[in-house]
Amino acid sequence: MPVSLDIPLSQLLGGLMTFVRVSGIFAFVPIPGVTAARSAAKIVMALALTLALSNRWPQTLPASWSGLAAAMIGEAALGITIGLVVALATEFLLVAFQTLSLQAGYSFASTIDPTTQADAGVLQVFAQLTSGLLFFSLGLHHQVVLAFVRSLEIHPAGQFWLKPAAIPEIIGLGSLVFSTGLRLALPVIAFLMVVDLSLALMGRINAHLQLILLAFPAKMVATLALLSLLTLVIPVVYRQFAEAALLVVRKVIAI
Repeated sequence: MPVSLDIPLSQLLGGLMTFVRVSGIFAFVPIPGVTAARSAAKIVMALALTLALSNRWPQTLPASWSGLAAAMIGEAALGITIGLVVALATEFLLVAFQTLSLQAGYSFASTIDPTTQADAGVLQVFAQLTSGLLFFSLGLHHQVVLAFVRSLEIHPAGQFWLKPAAIPEIIGLGSLVFSTGLRLALPVIAFLMVVDLSLALMGRINAHLQLILLAFPAKMVATLALLSLLTLVIPVVYRQFAEAALLVVRKVIAI
């Protein structure tokens, strides 16, 4: 005997709006492996999370199709905003290591990025892998899911609009990315400048010394030594920046 599934149209549309919000988050949240995953796998992950939150689907929907389309845009804006803010929590490491790779000479060395399968600098890949490790070890994936569930409680699907008051918070977090990355890299950059000045002065005193050949090896070894010390500081800075990013997410949801 054939079995028919009679699902109300309103329930399907409510699930669709929730799926749009989830998809916006998955588009930007820096989960290791998701960037290189196929589109079908990302869709399945977003769909599974949407079905798991079926009890949070909205019960009331806009009366017109134009209102439904506007609600879809609002859902996409909220999902993309949450995903973008969480993604900014890892960008300061990329800024710091990109600056270091240019000063230490590691910009000439490239490897395969395991997340995108493209050529990338050695230190950039190291920064991405470190941020992915800290993302899970500090429990940020739980915080993202909790923030998403909280957004469904405060603003059910179809009832959220991104207000202009949230824009300065996001811009401020973006400026914090550059300031934090530069502050993290400045001690190493200052030491490398001292190495350059020392070699230049020694070469000025004795022109027969070919110290230019020692510049790159000395700076690369010094960078590795200082990075080993920075590994003690990076988790603390990452936690502080992640807390600031989650605070911005809460402000965006509560607006």
